[in-house]
Amino acid sequence: METRDHNNPQDGPTSSSGRKATVEDNHLLIKAVQTEDVDRVQQLLEGGANVNFQEEEGGWTPLHNAVQMNREDIVELLLRYDADPVLRKKNGATPFILAAIAGNVKLLELFLSKGADVNECDFYGFTAFMEAAVYGNVKALKFLYERGANVNLRRKTKEDQQRLRKGGATALMDAAKEGHVEVLKILLDEMGADVNACDNMGRNALIHALLSSHNKDVEDITHLLLDHGADVNVRGERGKTPLILAVEKQHLGLVQRLLEQEHVEINDTDSDGKTALLLAVELKLKKIAQLLCDRGASTDCGDLVMIARRNYDSSLVKLLLSHGAKEHFHPPAEDWKPQSSHWGAALKDLHRIYRPMIGKLKFFIDEKYKIADTSEGGIYLGFYEKQEVAVKTFCEGSPRARQEVSCLQSSRENSHLVTFYGSESHRGHLFVCVTLCEQTLEACLEVHRGEDVENEEDEFARNVLSSIFKAVQELHLSCAYTHQDLQPQNILIDSKNAVHLADFDKSIKWTGDPQEVKRDLEDLGRLVLYVVKKGSIPFEELKAQSNEEVVQLSPDEETKDLIHHLFHPGEHVRDCLGDLLGHPFFWTWESRYRTLRNVGNESDIKTRKHKSEILRLLQPGPSEHSVNEDVMKKMNEFYKKTGNFYQNTVGDLLKFIRNLGEHIDEEKHKKMKLKIGDPSRYFQKTFPDLVIYVYTKLQNTEYRKHFPQTHSSNKPLCDGAGGASRLASPGC
Repeated sequence: METRDHNNPQDGPTSSSGRKATVEDNHLLIKAVQTEDVDRVQQLLEGGANVNFQEEEGGWTPLHNAVQMNREDIVELLLRYDADPVLRKKNGATPFILAAIAGNVKLLELFLSKGADVNECDFYGFTAFMEAAVYGNVKALKFLYERGANVNLRRKTKEDQQRLRKGGATALMDAAKEGHVEVLKILLDEMGADVNACDNMGRNALIHALLSSHNKDVEDITHLLLDHGADVNVRGERGKTPLILAVEKQHLGLVQRLLEQEHVEINDTDSDGKTALLLAVELKLKKIAQLLCDRGASTDCGDLVMIARRNYDSSLVKLLLSHGAKEHFHPPAEDWKPQSSHWGAALKDLHRIYRPMIGKLKFFIDEKYKIADTSEGGIYLGFYEKQEVAVKTFCEGSPRARQEVSCLQSSRENSHLVTFYGSESHRGHLFVCVTLCEQTLEACLEVHRGEDVENEEDEFARNVLSSIFKAVQELHLSCAYTHQDLQPQNILIDSKNAVHLADFDKSIKWTGDPQEVKRDLEDLGRLVLYVVKKGSIPFEELKAQSNEEVVQLSPDEETKDLIHHLFHPGEHVRDCLGDLLGHPFFWTWESRYRTLRNVGNESDIKTRKHKSEILRLLQPGPSEHSVNEDVMKKMNEFYKKTGNFYQNTVGDLLKFIRNLGEHIDEEKHKKMKLKIGDPSRYFQKTFPDLVIYVYTKLQNTEYRKHFPQTHSSNKPLCDGAGGASRLASPGC
């Protein structure tokens, strides 16, 4: 519910005696309410103390405090002095919501008469009805229901919390979690609460009851919910079912009650792959294991016998063997196939062998499963919640580990960075689990090194570098980090040939210093050349060369211009990559050709309007390149009558490209097309610096509308000194 805007001045109004109330008076007013000193409250209000003063911490007003103290007389007194009845605390709670926490029906009725909405909620989604359920206030709950409270309203929380799947709980879940049996009965029997409503994590009231560690009435609540049809197979966090949670609670009565349910899935597993029986064996719960086995639980769910033997529980071993458990448990190899082809054989072996779980993680520190060495340990194959992952090992408390995890946690939703699945600690080590990739960029380029791309379109380099640029852009803008260690070994290719940025143990939170970003951009400039050259120049060698030397090694004008802009990003350093993703380097040859045609289609170019803005921008001049003589002769035939043949200017070359594109596919120009071949390739080879020239001249003008929409930014390209490429204008 929206509240009125209050400036909450620190100084109150002037009193009847003429003395101006002070900030201290405002604090004294709140203290007087808290100590329930009615006479002092009256005195301070008469002295001009601000009745709507809010404390810095929490935003409590005198009225909020009066409601909390359950003092109806002080509430009425404050309201007579114009206390705002719908003013919110910093968490969004109104006096009406606090009245439900206090369980005061009279105050609830009073605030409804003063404009409160029965379903208003604080900033975390709690309504008065929910708070009454949380605190077990039966009378308040019934009153609010009679006044129209939404029984099944799901808690709506802040957007960032929703992304973490927080919120969505109902009053029934709150009552179940807090163990209020009477409230539960009223909600279910009298108010029609939905017993199977789920929060944003998929948990119903039954899961909430079983998760509550302080709930002494959990058995009664479970019986009550099951009698009202609660879903016994619902899954909570980490995929745990009510049966699995009951086993974890080591509660025989609960397990027995759940097993009596007709549709209970006794062999369901949690996200760690554990069944109720496997957990019972691990926890040495023989009576529960006996009950599960008698009810038909599968013993083919893990190495149960070995676990029981390790625990020196011979009677449990006999029980398990009598119910068909295998002395030597090996899951069939055909039951599971790895996603990774590169690491497939090792993953199959790791999946097959028994390894004690470290939280959600299964892995083995052994050379057979090692991916790479690191400065603090290594990277190994593993399974995190059954997902194939790369496990990076650190010493617990390592500064690099903190950097890695902090950066990864901020990048969970960034598709061009490796995904962070989670981390586990064990015996002084921290294991960080991320996307398992097939190879590094360095290894990938070894495969492509023999490809001859001279005078050919290099789609591979364009696609790889586009992904790298997006990854670094995400790191800079979405995560507010800089990488500080961009190199081929930290760029990974996954099983679907997607490119991911990895290794953030040297990354730093951006402090606002442009040099931190510039270091990444300079490394990125060297990576551009490294990829374009297919790794033929070692990256360390490129690191040792000056920026200008690297620029001069560029094989074409687009690469040269792109690297130049990375080395000279201009003022808007952090935004540079978003603009550079629209650079001609990332245009296909067909897009480049289409751009030239579209520019050539401008009326001022077609009519050769010399004083026009676009021809002035393009600055026509002579060229050292020329179109095939036969083709030029053929195209000039269109102007025989007028004698207005093509001239040796950029504008006329663009007009020529436009006209050729319009007519090249006509039957009468079949021979001409044979000479030219694919027009996009012909013009790229014949005029290799034309696209960059046109781009440089028009990028900050209205004519950029002709450029392909390859990125979302509409800002001009970040520009450094000397960024324009020279164009030798066409001779046609």
